[in-house]
Amino acid sequence: MSADEVTLDFRRADRLGFGEAVLCAQKSPSQIDEILRRARENGADFLLTRLSEDKRAALAPAYRQTMDYDRVSRTAFFDHTPRPAAAPRVAVVTAGTSDARPAHEALRTLAFHGVGATAIFDVGVAGIWRLMDRIDEIARHPVVIAVAGMDAALPSVLGGLVPGVLIAVPTSAGYGAARDGETALFSCLVSCAPGVTVCNIDNGYGAACAAIRALRASRMAADDPPNGR
Repeated sequence: MSADEVTLDFRRADRLGFGEAVLCAQKSPSQIDEILRRARENGADFLLTRLSEDKRAALAPAYRQTMDYDRVSRTAFFDHTPRPAAAPRVAVVTAGTSDARPAHEALRTLAFHGVGATAIFDVGVAGIWRLMDRIDEIARHPVVIAVAGMDAALPSVLGGLVPGVLIAVPTSAGYGAARDGETALFSCLVSCAPGVTVCNIDNGYGAACAAIRALRASRMAADDPPNGR
């Protein structure tokens, strides 16, 4: 590969509070190897997303051996030293077990950045008692990521019950008319619940980054309140 195919952003964490991640799905193993080589030269740790097991196996052993790889989320931590666990500030809530992969992508992204999170799975509206059993626990988190496919009713229901920032992740789970997540996406976008932020289909990584932004903004507001109060 040519040297100009890769330009890495090593200052992103200074600007945004979270560093650059490597989307591996459309990259070749040689391209990923080059990215990791440059990361190591600069003493940077990287989060890799959408890294299949086959593609991981094709990476150079020197890089593969220092990865913390998770098969469910298809994420890897490269040259990463885990941060101390923080108190949970984000709840990652799924409608069903079929929504687990993007939910785990969100959880892994939060963990990489040292953000504490609570996983609450399989509490969709098909058995809404499951959600109501845990709604008080969910509502205690300042940020909630709601992950749902099919009709994606969960974000709308949560939007009427929890006071914090609500980030919806429509997923590709569902039969025919679900259209690989398009129906869930449209459902989230037209939600009657006000103030729901919507990410792209199956984009757990993006939802986690939105959560990090929200928490960072909250801290900035607390440090510099309006009119000095």
